Amino acid sequence: MSKTLRVDLRERGYDIHIGTELGPGAVLSAEQGTQVLIISDSNVDALYGARAEQMLAARGLEVRRTVVPAGEQSKDLGVVRRLYGEAVKAGLDRRSVIMALGGGMIGDLAGFVAATYLRGIRFVQAPTTLLAMVDSSVGGKVGVNLEEGKNLVGAFHQPAEVCADLTTLKTLPDREYLSGLAEVVKYGVIWDAPFFETIEAHVEALRRRDAALLESVVGRCCEIKAEVVRVDEMETGVRAILNFGHTLGHALEQVSGYGRWLHGEAVAVGMVFAGELAALVKGFRRDDARRLRDLLQRLGLPVSAGAAADWTGIRTAMTTDKKARQRVPRFVLAEKLGGVVFGCEVPEAALEKTFASIRA
Repeated sequence: MSKTLRVDLRERGYDIHIGTELGPGAVLSAEQGTQVLIISDSNVDALYGARAEQMLAARGLEVRRTVVPAGEQSKDLGVVRRLYGEAVKAGLDRRSVIMALGGGMIGDLAGFVAATYLRGIRFVQAPTTLLAMVDSSVGGKVGVNLEEGKNLVGAFHQPAEVCADLTTLKTLPDREYLSGLAEVVKYGVIWDAPFFETIEAHVEALRRRDAALLESVVGRCCEIKAEVVRVDEMETGVRAILNFGHTLGHALEQVSGYGRWLHGEAVAVGMVFAGELAALVKGFRRDDARRLRDLLQRLGLPVSAGAAADWTGIRTAMTTDKKARQRVPRFVLAEKLGGVVFGCEVPEAALEKTFASIRA
């Protein structure tokens, strides 16, 4: 079973393939002799690196693999420099391809290398985590972190193809899988209230990774993101809604040293924060804010920043968020399920009061 969706960006458009036992790099099937550098992390390469290399080599491509340590710490300019060296060793030219085989970290990192090496070469996204399949592999945002903040160095560089092989989700650790469900919930809040209700009705099936349901859910998330990106590729307007829950989420990741929180876990807490904030300042129904929190909790995601969380550190981290203006954070806030507004400035007292309410 499989399906193909199109991200319609004219000459930068590409297909998203979703299914099981998919071979990566279908877009390269007629390019014998093209050099491909697979970039993966130490966890994913051990599981799928050799398989991907063999499948590409069988199509007549010249393939080389390189591996970085697993974890967000690899989204670093020092690692980027090393990967440039690997690209040189692999003999990559302007017609060559970098393949990102892994989760969101690898997609961001490998995509940034592809966007900047030789002023930009093609790359293929082969996501192996739920979070990457439904969110980070689509849309062309690539980048790395600085100590001062998450994704502060980056580019827009659309992939040539996205190949979401649902088979890889079978080996995904529970915590990583649940982290991806946070981004799934996000799409229901920002765009599609019936989809939110579908998630509510199928929590147990999602948690046990029902294959048919996952194909449908991943497909719907990609449809929504593809439509948003089609309208606003460079995030000058409505694409900002995809950052629902991310302002606080990125701050939590930063102050904890990019280790304690997985991205989806931090975004889950950020969505609870944004829901409560919207109820306070945007008229979002408190019952719906509660539904959002309860759904995330039923899915096994954190809904509290924890009693040890420090507001001063969090608030300082928010000033470096990419959406901030003149060091004032701006939020995506819900007016109703399926409808949000972006670019919202919120009084400081409301921010602190709402954060205090989600610490316990």
